[in-house]
Amino acid sequence: MSTVIEAHEAQDRFQELLERVERGEEFVIEREGREVATIRPPAEPAPRRRNVRFGTARGMIELLPGWDDPMTEEELAEWYDAPLSTDDD
Repeated sequence: MSTVIEAHEAQDRFQELLERVERGEEFVIEREGREVATIRPPAEPAPRRRNVRFGTARGMIELLPGWDDPMTEEELAEWYDAPLSTDDD
């Protein structure tokens, strides 16, 4: 739950508020009874995957011969003439 604090008080006690936020507290800052800001600790970053290097999927993906061959004229025509959306408007 957030603690509500007036803007002028937050300004006077900014360093203290930052220390409390670092410990996990959250504050809603109001000016003239209207919420204007929230100060909270940052969201936890996603854990970094360790020891993942370029090429680690080697042997897990098989590319068949011809996977990068140019499209035929028929395939190109289908590609460019295909509708951009399947929505029925």
